Amino acid sequence: MASVTYEHVTKRFGDVIAVNDLNIEIPDKEFLVFVGPSGCGKSTSLRMLAGLEEVTEGNIYIGDRLVNDVPPKDRDIAMVFQSYALYPHMSVYDNMAFGLKLRKVPKAEIDRRVHEAARELGIEELLDRKPKALSGGQRQRVAVGRAIVREPAVFLMDEPLSNLDAKLRVEARALIQRLHHRLETTFIYVTHDQVEAMTMGSRIAVLRDGILQQVDTPQALYDYPDNIFVAGFIGSPSMNFFDATLVKEDGDLYVDTGVFRVKVPESKKEAWSKAVGKRVVLGIRPEDIHDPDYAPPGINAAQVEAVVDVIELLGSEVFLYLKSGNLEYIARVDPRTQARVGNTIYPVMDTERMHLFDAETERAIR
Repeated sequence: MASVTYEHVTKRFGDVIAVNDLNIEIPDKEFLVFVGPSGCGKSTSLRMLAGLEEVTEGNIYIGDRLVNDVPPKDRDIAMVFQSYALYPHMSVYDNMAFGLKLRKVPKAEIDRRVHEAARELGIEELLDRKPKALSGGQRQRVAVGRAIVREPAVFLMDEPLSNLDAKLRVEARALIQRLHHRLETTFIYVTHDQVEAMTMGSRIAVLRDGILQQVDTPQALYDYPDNIFVAGFIGSPSMNFFDATLVKEDGDLYVDTGVFRVKVPESKKEAWSKAVGKRVVLGIRPEDIHDPDYAPPGINAAQVEAVVDVIELLGSEVFLYLKSGNLEYIARVDPRTQARVGNTIYPVMDTERMHLFDAETERAIR
């Protein structure tokens, strides 16, 4: 078992900086998820740790050991790729055992590890099959099993679920979480899917253009995003944003979008007062905008006027695409809503759940 440390790590491909001064400590047994859009540097960060890419600047440690110049085979890591990378001419058993055979592990030990991993993954009956006879979900389990039998200090997973359909992705997420709890090993996982990140990671590192934006627990990222990018990336549907100005009148603060004004609650007045007169960005999540007939009791509510543009029915909830003047936004409301396309309604915003960002720096004001 081992911790992982990135210490001022930079990776350049010619003039392109793929990873820029990455600093992060990943404790032993943690499940850390690198998340971000395509091209943000998350896979490159993982590949440098695996030894598949050279570090341009900085140091990477596994435990107390500097691994910059250590060959991949000697880093005590196992990696699961997006493509699964199974040998088509080998059986499932041989695919899982191959790495152990190369390391001259005794045959009896190989047999024990392979059967134990196959039993854990529910693929014991597939050990004699070739990869071409397996479904996508079964191939994914074989790829994970091949990593498990290595019993490495660190598991690396590079978008291993992206080739699966929606139902299999949910099952595979639960499988990988169970494995992490059972194996008590460090897992580092790369995905562009924020739902995967939120449901799987004990901490999430959000990357953008090679720069680490914020690293924290899923709930902390959701509740206290450091900037507009993190606020918009974490959460589905994405947070609503409104260009606004913060104004003070008769001792009260208001966020003025030019279309509607929202009174700032007492709990936020002190922190936000430093932005009076400045251009700001108001953020509020769709789930914090409610149908007035089904708003939670006791919330600090600000009511606005809106026209319903589109309705998405999802069974347990409804997404209302709303227009207020030239502003467009989404509300995630109770399925009992009576709102219909073209209706004028008066949704209520939970002002305690509002976020405010500096329009120039895009940093959170709090």
